[in-house]
Amino acid sequence: MWWVLWLTVAVLLGVAEFFTLTLALGLLAAGALVAAVAAGLGASVPIQVLAFAITGGVGLVAVRPVAKRHLALPPPSRDGSDALIGRSALVTREVSATGGLVHLSGEDWSARPYDEDLVIPPGVRVDVLQIDGATALVHPREALPDPRTTEG
Repeated sequence: MWWVLWLTVAVLLGVAEFFTLTLALGLLAAGALVAAVAAGLGASVPIQVLAFAITGGVGLVAVRPVAKRHLALPPPSRDGSDALIGRSALVTREVSATGGLVHLSGEDWSARPYDEDLVIPPGVRVDVLQIDGATALVHPREALPDPRTTEG
């Protein structure tokens, strides 16, 4: 019944890894699983301990540094038109479902409202929510005045 003991150790180390996020305890849990398999196959206790030590040691020495390096990488930066998402633009020609124009990052871009029912008049600040080809899908930063209530 040594395999039950090793399985219990693996579960406890896995739970501890869940709370600490060190990666070391998770690799030791994998070693305990290997020892549990060895015990299940009828290996002697010294062989089980050796399987645990070798698996855990290799994990800590070989796998952990590589994993930590990947965790430390900066998030991928957005470039090209993806970098425009989230930026502010100024409507220069009325933006409706049929099209329009916004001034975005020093350039004029064709634009459509993100909400197809909106009509955004010139002079309104909008946020770019998506880029579809060469067209910016935009939404006003502030609520638009209701055209039925404005005097004109």
